[in-house]
Formats: sequence, structure tokens, C-alpha cells
Amino acid sequence: MKMKAALMYGPNDIRIEETEKPKCPQDGLIIKIMSVGLCGSDIRNLTTDSRKGNYPFIYGHEIVGYVDEIGPDQTKYKVGDRLFLFPGTYCMECDECISGHSENCSNKEVSSLAGTGGFAQYVAVKGEKIRRGGIYEIPEDVSFDAASLGEPLTSVFACLENVKVGYPDTLVIIGAGPIGCFMAQLAKFRGAQKVIMLDLNDSRLEMAKKFGVDITVNSSKKDPIEAVNKLTDGKGADKVISATPVNATQTQSIHMVKKGGLVVFFGGVPKGSMTELDCNLIHYNNIWIKGHFGASYSQSKRAFQLAISPTFPTEKFITHILPLDKINEGITLTRTGEAIKVVLHPWDE
Repeated sequence: MKMKAALMYGPNDIRIEETEKPKCPQDGLIIKIMSVGLCGSDIRNLTTDSRKGNYPFIYGHEIVGYVDEIGPDQTKYKVGDRLFLFPGTYCMECDECISGHSENCSNKEVSSLAGTGGFAQYVAVKGEKIRRGGIYEIPEDVSFDAASLGEPLTSVFACLENVKVGYPDTLVIIGAGPIGCFMAQLAKFRGAQKVIMLDLNDSRLEMAKKFGVDITVNSSKKDPIEAVNKLTDGKGADKVISATPVNATQTQSIHMVKKGGLVVFFGGVPKGSMTELDCNLIHYNNIWIKGHFGASYSQSKRAFQLAISPTFPTEKFITHILPLDKINEGITLTRTGEAIKVVLHPWDE
């Protein structure tokens, strides 16, 4: 049986083609994908030589849909169940998992089960993934579109929890993309007193005001370091999160935080690139720097529950819903700043 998928053949070479529907694992299942989010990491992977010549490949990891088929040895789920597939998979046995930080799982064999292949009409889920966890049922009264945002919210949820964003923080977020907007909204939910958003795109900054941002600064028109220092009476922010894939914003971030403050590097930068930091400033100002990636199982479940609850305005973040055939249009909309969050429907024409 054939299915439609967006296959990557190389950097910026994504083709909508008919390909073989995956076979159902003996102890696994097949998900009929109803919605899949277009993530910034997907865009980075699709526009660079991310597979080092190993093509074609199907990306997409913000996956939700129905159980379409189950293997004869699979007993946990049934056909028709509505599922959210968290892409992280952890062993829960290594030192990192036992310490409570399963996002740092060192079992490479298990972590390779991470879900991808979502830019298609179907995806196979191995029995090992089902046993290890990270699959959550979607209530009937929750839309697939809203549920798909549980994945990008997860890492944001984990980051703000880990660095204890709350009252009375002044928080600077660099990058007004989907992740930055999630951060702003969730920071306000957690009690942050002032959220300052920096970006180069006026339309994105304008949209960011809908998500709890108090003050916006266009870094192409104002010196962002001077602007933040002025907005904080020369003290700097309590916390600064660099949520862009740009080395320069990491360099700038340490100049925006107060003495004893915390800087978080959230966005992944191009592989092999180096960030220049003023180490004397870090040393003498007692600045703490933390990298963030991923989320534990506990955080992923709580973030998913928040995403599908009426408390959090999840669907407000979705600015564009497109058929899978228009994935290239979705990439352009996101990169130009016209979209906050693009969700793709594999079955729409």
C-alpha cells in the first residue's frame, strides 16, 4: 500500500511523493497521522545537509493521529485510539535516567527509537517505544492540531521549570519564533513580572505581544544590549534565554543579564560553529550559563496535559494550517516571520 510523504533528497530539496506505507511491527502499531507540527529544527534539518548524503529521508516529529493498525503482539492500544507521540525515548536504567534527568539518557540504542517520519500519512511505532513510554492518549474533545503542540511546549516547559522562571523575574527572550512565544506565555503563567522579547522581524514582534510579552525590541533598529540595560535601570535582566540558532545572540546575551543572573542557551547553532564569549564578564559578574535541550518523561507528560487543557491557549499559537503538499510554503512562512506556528495536515488536498 502506498502513502503520501514529504521526502528530503538534499538541502532545500523536499518532494511530495508516493512511497510505501510502513509495515506494522509485530508488537507495535501504525499511526494514521492527522496533524504534524513544522518545527524550527525540522526546518534547519531540511535546509542543510543534515543527513550527510543519506537520502531520501522523512522528517517530522510533532506527531498526532489515530491508531490505524496494531501488530498481533501489541495489547496496550487498540485501533481508533487517538495518540500523541513524544519523540524522546529513555531507558530509565542508566545513571542519568535514575538521577531524574531522563532527557540525558546515555543508552544510545534506546534513544535511537526517538520518533520521526511525521511528514507522511502514516508512521510505524515499534513495540519497544510503546514499552519505554512517551505515548499519551488524546481526549475526544481535544483537536489534533492543539495536541500536536504538546511536543514543542514540552521543551519550553522543561526549560522554564529547570531554571525556575517565576515571580518577580524580568526575563529576556531572544527570538520571537514559536518557541520564544511559547516561552513568553508560559513565563507569564509562572509569574514572571516582565518579559522582554528581542527579534529582527517587526511582524513577529507584533504577534509576540499576543503571548504575554510586555516589551518588544527590534535588534536591527536598536542596540539590544543598550535597550535591555535601559529597560532594567542598568541592572540587566534576571534571566536571558537565547532561543535562536544564531551564535551572535549567545554572544550578546551575557551582556544583558544582571550580576549573578542566569543565561540559557536554548537554540541549537550550526554544527561546528563557535560562540565568542567575554569570559572575564562571566567570571567577575558571577554569571551562570546553562544549556537546555529536551525534557524528562515527567515533564513531557505534564507539558502535554497543559497543552490540551483549557487553561493554556494552545491553538492561539497556530497561525497557519496547510496540507502536507505545501510544506515548502510552510517553511517559507516560518522563515520570513509571517507564521508563528505551522501545522500540516497529511490528508488535506
